[in-house]
Amino acid sequence: MRHVRLMGLDIHAETIAVAVAEVGGEVRSLGMIRTRPEPARRLIGTLGKPEQLPVCYEAGPTPVLAAERAGGDV
Repeated sequence: MRHVRLMGLDIHAETIAVAVAEVGGEVRSLGMIRTRPEPARRLIGTLGKPEQLPVCYEAGPTPVLAAERAGGDV
């Protein structure tokens, strides 16, 4: 079975709360980062290859703007 880690983001204007769920069901908070491209890139880099890291976030304008600033696909 392939190891899949899922990342959840709660995005606000100035901060992002980050959590991950592991294949075995463990869910853990990774804390908060600033809503800026570089902290997001660093965090994703510590979790694995970006193309292999599914991410979910709540709908609304703030997450879309944050993803665009980070250079991601929306």
